[in-house]
Amino acid sequence: MARERLSLYDTTLRDGAQTHGVDFSLEDKWLIAEQLDALGLDYVEAGYPGANPTDTKLFGEPRALNAKSTAFGMTKRPGRSISNDPGFQALLAANADAVCLVGKTWDFHVDVALGITPEENVSGIKESVEAVVASGREALLDCEHFFDGYKANPAYALECAKAGYEAGARWVVLCDTNGGSLPEEVETIVAEVVKHIPGDHVGIHVHNDTDNGVANSLAAVRAGARQIQGTLNGLGERCGNANLTSIIPTLMLKPGYAERFETGVTPDKLRTLTHASRVLDEILNRAPNRHAPYVGESAFAHKGGIHVSAVQKDPRTYEHVPPESVGNVRKLLVSDQGGRSNIMAQLDRIGIAVPKDDPRVTRLLNTVKEHEAAGYAYEAAEASFELLARRMLGNVPQFFDVDSFRVMVERRHNALGELVTISEATVKARIDGDTVMSVGEGNGPVNALDNALRKDLGPYQSYIDDLELVDYKVRILTGGTDAVTRVLIESRDGEGNRWFTVGVSPNIVDASFEALLDSINYKLIRDGAPAPGA
Repeated sequence: MARERLSLYDTTLRDGAQTHGVDFSLEDKWLIAEQLDALGLDYVEAGYPGANPTDTKLFGEPRALNAKSTAFGMTKRPGRSISNDPGFQALLAANADAVCLVGKTWDFHVDVALGITPEENVSGIKESVEAVVASGREALLDCEHFFDGYKANPAYALECAKAGYEAGARWVVLCDTNGGSLPEEVETIVAEVVKHIPGDHVGIHVHNDTDNGVANSLAAVRAGARQIQGTLNGLGERCGNANLTSIIPTLMLKPGYAERFETGVTPDKLRTLTHASRVLDEILNRAPNRHAPYVGESAFAHKGGIHVSAVQKDPRTYEHVPPESVGNVRKLLVSDQGGRSNIMAQLDRIGIAVPKDDPRVTRLLNTVKEHEAAGYAYEAAEASFELLARRMLGNVPQFFDVDSFRVMVERRHNALGELVTISEATVKARIDGDTVMSVGEGNGPVNALDNALRKDLGPYQSYIDDLELVDYKVRILTGGTDAVTRVLIESRDGEGNRWFTVGVSPNIVDASFEALLDSINYKLIRDGAPAPGA
């Protein structure tokens, strides 16, 4: 029997950005979008053009995605025409494949928030969807507070939803905006909606305020909805959104769903799920939830005794799915095989071919474990991992050696009497027997070190002229006066390539310098710089 296609719509970059403490930069957004795209999602809702400078710039400089890049915004403002609504015009001007419009479907909000008649609201939905369709983009209608509206006035909520569908919306998305609905309510209401709108045009978008986001999404699918909206790791305001990191493997691996439905996520792509989840956490500069279903560090961890014995005989005893199916690993105190498989998967991802029984793999695994115990994290710092792996599995040229560096920070009044803080760094390096000393200034010690280090690398200078440090994140791993600091640096070159490196030290400047060195060495290796004297 042919399986039905389910559409997966991610709103991490827009709805997820409402999370308390989350503030995505433009580079963050593109990096996350690429992770989502590689995972195989159908839609990536990247933001709200016109709402803030970051989102406006993002939709002004599009990058190619396999997923449909989607802009989010409101239906036209009451009392204005489409052409006289600057916010709506920003949506129409956005470089996006699709536009998702949020519209009121609860008569209470139409009366109190909009202050217009129910008929005017329906007309506004219709005109807005038609305008998006006329612009050549795919239109989606996100029915705000649909479940509350349906409970209060089923006929009117349905009228709003049908207006969007009849105006040409590809998807009419039913939103549980305050996250208060329960699975049985969602399933019953969605089943009624699909009697009026075909299920392959109905989506579900729920929040997680009762911790039922995943359950409500699955209930909607059972009732006939064929698009699911959510966020990676369940990001979102208040208690978050439906967690796609749990929904996707459930759809693909669990009886009752796996044989009925298919998504754009293939089994191979599903094995990158844990990696994508942890990369997002690194970008957010927060520790991953070790107890998260499917992708958490403890999701397949078994503490000694009877559990370990049982899992060794038959993993199904305590594991509901194979950990490798989602890119995670089994953790047993008596075995490191899960660790080996994880290392082999990472080597395969970066294109390093090595036999799995090569003893160097064991040495690399042990080194990675030692580094991780010291505070390193390689999930988001793949350039640092690749350098480590290549140094242990092959020959990596020693392009240069740093003999010493010094950083000075001075706070003083300048010639205009303004109080300023200036950083100056000096780096002494040896390149093919020659000693060079460079001095750089910056708006902070790390910027000054970066400028000094890249000021003069002799024969390698041409390889790093286009190298740019674009992001810098710090996490304090332990408390006290001897706190260990982890620094994650993102670099970019003139061709648009980006990579991450990591450094760890009790000294934040030392950790930063280690990450900077990795960044430069990675660039030299990737661009094929010759070994000294070659």
